[in-house]
Amino acid sequence: MTNRSFVTTFILMGLPHAPALDIPLFTIFLVIYVLTVMGNLLILLVIRVDSHLHTPMYYFLTNLSFIDMWFSTVTVPKMLMTLGSPGGRMISFHSCMAQLYCFHFLGSTECFLYTVMSYDRYLAISHPLRYTSMMRGRTCALLATGTWLSGSLHSAVQTTLTFRLPYCGPSQIQHYFCDGPPILRLACADTSVNEMVIFVNIGVVASGCFLLIVLSYVSIVCSILKIRTSEGRHRAFQTCTSHCIVVLCFFVPCVFIYLRPGSRDAVDGVVAVFYTVLTPLLNPVVYTLRNKEVKKALLKLKDKITQSQSK
Repeated sequence: MTNRSFVTTFILMGLPHAPALDIPLFTIFLVIYVLTVMGNLLILLVIRVDSHLHTPMYYFLTNLSFIDMWFSTVTVPKMLMTLGSPGGRMISFHSCMAQLYCFHFLGSTECFLYTVMSYDRYLAISHPLRYTSMMRGRTCALLATGTWLSGSLHSAVQTTLTFRLPYCGPSQIQHYFCDGPPILRLACADTSVNEMVIFVNIGVVASGCFLLIVLSYVSIVCSILKIRTSEGRHRAFQTCTSHCIVVLCFFVPCVFIYLRPGSRDAVDGVVAVFYTVLTPLLNPVVYTLRNKEVKKALLKLKDKITQSQSK
């Protein structure tokens, strides 16, 4: 098998839609993208300037906001280009390779990070007296670094398996970004082994992370039920609700696309919008609107800005 590819440029077909919807869809996705970037930047700024938020939970949240900001940037701008003009559908072979690597790198890192965040909540609720000693700054840094390194390794495997095959045409990718399954359909070779390895690879990572998250929250629920006061139980449940909402919105679409037999291009494209476009927006929305500490920090930041402007 040769590493040489006869295709130098791919064509992204984009989301299936009527041509009359180009401008409305472009406007909607542009607004969502701007809100996503600004919202996650705001979270990073608030946590940075407010010393009360310098805790393990918000340390991991800064990692999540950073990932979501770039995760959206990897796919949405190119999607806007495909909606803006026919020439925007073109993407070079190496750019497609880079997009695939970055997409799986950030996506798998976020998957691992959700697992670490669930472990952090488990320690905070189930072992509150030992939480501070168990989640020291160095421990948090090692856990975060581990998620980034694991995500990089996982993505390298995906990218290598996909682009080691020869591509000699056709060059039309039935998606709005470069992803493994639609690209493999264009290969001029048998892809059954690649598809199986990718399926197992993603399956082990996604299933393993989700199982650990479920186990963490089963333990958390058991600990919460032992709390005698209803107010204490409500407060404990509330601290975990935000995490659960975002986790479900991230994992369910991924499982639907990557861990099911067969594939439908139109359905996969629409479902992919949820975790590439909407989920990165959910992070700032959920963590700010449902979190009293972040709300207080935002008000403090607003007061500081107002005072500085009045001087």
